[in-house]
Amino acid sequence: MIFRQLFEPLSSTYTYLLGCEETGQAVLIDPVIASVDRDLAEVSRLGLTLAYSLDTHIHADHITAALELKSKVGCKIAMPAIDQLPCVDVEIEEGTPFNVGNIQLQPIHTPGHTAGHFAYLSGDRIFTGDSLLIDGCGRTDFQNGDADALFKSVTAKLFSLPDEFLVYPGHDYNGRHVSSIAQEKKRNPRLGGEITLAQFKDIMANLNLPYPKFIDFAVPGNKLCGVCPDHLPENLEKYCGQMTDSLQG
Repeated sequence: MIFRQLFEPLSSTYTYLLGCEETGQAVLIDPVIASVDRDLAEVSRLGLTLAYSLDTHIHADHITAALELKSKVGCKIAMPAIDQLPCVDVEIEEGTPFNVGNIQLQPIHTPGHTAGHFAYLSGDRIFTGDSLLIDGCGRTDFQNGDADALFKSVTAKLFSLPDEFLVYPGHDYNGRHVSSIAQEKKRNPRLGGEITLAQFKDIMANLNLPYPKFIDFAVPGNKLCGVCPDHLPENLEKYCGQMTDSLQG
């Protein structure tokens, strides 16, 4: 498998490019609209054909590039079926493998950050979106977030994977690239070690994070698979070209 981890610095988002060496088909996981040209240039440089974009969830901190990628190169849009978005070409469900050439992704429903959040398992790599970050996790105080559900998603589903499996998160705000199931089970300060559900709920209830500055624009736009708002406040007018910090916790 051809694999690239791509970083969008303004929203601290990781986009993952997976390419099938046999068929030349590729998928971009969690592409950001601000990085469309970079991502397509990388696909072309590697001699691949972009077959799909694939999002882990409806993002609150950036606009997905799904619709723009489809417009530019004709790739199909794949997103979780639970969100029932009319713009989606392929609906993702747990238990139904998602194939890109000879690459097989196993979708894992991991609600908690959002109700429709999914992680994707490919071989010994798990792409966790915002459900499990390096030494952290996504916040649970908007978009039908649920601390009980997130705790179960991580501890019962993700932490049941083999210790050596690699964790590739949807964001990192500290320059880190990859973790492992073993590392997160041992030292994640929110979910690792002997932390109980009650302790986790207390941690999440007391994060005191600011309201995400782009959520009121990003969520409606992402429910349309990546439509930029026509009008933005002056401080957000470059929203679709570049982003400022909007930490997801």
